[in-house]
This record gives sequence, structure tokens and C-alpha cells, in this order.
Amino acid sequence: MREHGGVGYRRRLTPAEYVDGVLSGDRYKLARAITLVESTGAADADLALEVIEACLPHTGGARRIGVTGVPGAGKSTFLETLGLYLARECGESLAVLSIDPSSPVTGGSILGDKTRMERLAMDERAFIRPSPSSGQLGGVARRTRETMLLCEAAGYRNVFVETVGVGQSEVAVRGMVDTFLLLALAGAGDELQGIKRGITEITDIIAVHKADGDGLRAAQRAKAELQLAMHLFPKGEDGWPARVLTCSSHSGDGIREVWDTVLEHQETLRASGFFATRRQRQSTDWLHEAIRGALEEQFFSDEAVQRELPGLEAGVRAGTASATRAARRLLALYNRKE
Repeated sequence: MREHGGVGYRRRLTPAEYVDGVLSGDRYKLARAITLVESTGAADADLALEVIEACLPHTGGARRIGVTGVPGAGKSTFLETLGLYLARECGESLAVLSIDPSSPVTGGSILGDKTRMERLAMDERAFIRPSPSSGQLGGVARRTRETMLLCEAAGYRNVFVETVGVGQSEVAVRGMVDTFLLLALAGAGDELQGIKRGITEITDIIAVHKADGDGLRAAQRAKAELQLAMHLFPKGEDGWPARVLTCSSHSGDGIREVWDTVLEHQETLRASGFFATRRQRQSTDWLHEAIRGALEEQFFSDEAVQRELPGLEAGVRAGTASATRAARRLLALYNRKE
């Protein structure tokens, strides 16, 4: 529903109502605050900024964990099993931000992880939010950073970001989290499953999933081969050697060990001082991302650019003009150098 008055509409909340709702842990108002910051409406931008800045002093205390893996690795099943372990056995609160592919028709999330994490969604200590990638580079939602901060302000101790698992999503999410976990599968032909060296170099933990039943031995072999492969890579600048584990969401085996390794990784980062360095980089990356987003929005809303863009696009499609030449022309118009 739209945030305006009238029949069939919700009343727009005031900035104080949004902030008070988030800080009190009201899941309904948190969801509305996230919808606000994800809005592309110009009327919502200033209100969203006011809410984010009011919540900012209450952020920074959560563990930020990214989870990626090839399609079929069972990321959502793994997150539900891990989430239930954290909520029910450890008494921990958690938020899961699932970045879903966008529908080309509606622009909304295609997969809808709430339908794939039904048991976890029912736990009062958990908050699940599927967000459409909306065509963003790397398959990361446009406002993932802000959404993470709102969840932290709402008191969630652990914030997980589940990637689409395609393109540059792994690199994008790596720049938002403290611990990056890769979910792998055994028996996919190549035990590295076509994963490039780049992804292994930015991974803190590799968990070979579905290590149960007939797949247990294959998972154990995959673990041994991955451990051998990881020895060929130098340690990252944080000095942490990537760990390889096995786990099963079906039996629950290895789930506790995976979480203990996440905690060990974060403790190691804090002890070395690299945790603060990584968080500072995340803030700087957020600044640069905001600058790029604002510049892109201003560029495409410029009247001269809007006037010339269709013709230049047609020329590029027809092969009568190069994309570089067209881009230079549009930038010159935007900068009013012609």
C-alpha cells in the first residue's frame, strides 16, 4: 500500500514513529522503515535519510555475515537451520536479508525467502527480509547497507546477507560484512564447482553442504581437496587462513562447528585490530556507493540527457555509433561543455 491518506491506504508514519518503532524492535515498523529506504520515490528520500541518520548511533554492534554459493547449494535451507540453532539453542537474535533476483514484470523478488524459511520466519527472535536486486550490479539490493543498519538498530545481534550467487554479488557483499561464508557442494564434477580463484581469495569459511547419507563420503573428499587447494593461496591481509568444514542442514551435523568458526574468525579480527579497519572500509565504500548512486540519478534526470539519450541509444544499437562516443556526448551535455 502507498504511504498516504485515503481509503485503502496506510497513514504515513512520522520520522519519530519510524525511529521509535525500529529502536523498540517492532518488526512491523522495521519492515515499513526498510520499505521506505528501498523506495525510489523522490518524496521518500529525505524522510528515509532522516530515519537512517537517527538510527545510526544505535548501529555497529551486530555481527555481519555474508553467505554465498552456487544455485542448488541450499543457502536458504542452511540459513534456516543455522538460524534456528542460534535462536533456540543460543538465544541469539538474527536478521536474514535475502537478495533475490528481480521479476522483469513487477520488479519484485522472484524467490521470496520467507516462503523458503517458514519455520525460522515464525520465530520471534528472527527477522527475514527478501529484497529484489532490481538490476543492481552484482545482484545486491540497492539499499542493502541501509537495511543492515536498520536491523542492527532494531537490536538484531547477527545480520546475514544471502547473495543471489551470480555475477559480482560475492565481491559486493564481501565489502559489507565481517565474515564471508561460501557454501559448496560435493560431486558437482569439479570440487571447486567452477568457482574462480577470486572468490576463494575473499572467502573466510567454506562449508561443504549436504554432508549426510550417501553424500557424506563425497563431502569429506571435497573438504580434503578444498583444504589442499586453499593451502596454495596466501593468507589474506587479515592473517586468517580460510577454514573448510562440512555440514548438513538435514541432520544438523556440523552446523554448530560452522557457527563456532564464525565466532572464532570475528574474535581473531578483533584481536588483530583488523575488525575496526574492515568496518571503516565498509563506511568508506558506503560513501562512494552513495556518491555513484546520486550522480547516476542526477545524470539520467537531466533534461538534456533525457532529450538526447533515445537517439544515441538507437545509434549504438544500430552500430552507427560507438558506446564510448555516445557516452562522451551525453557527459558533455550533462556538464554543459557544448
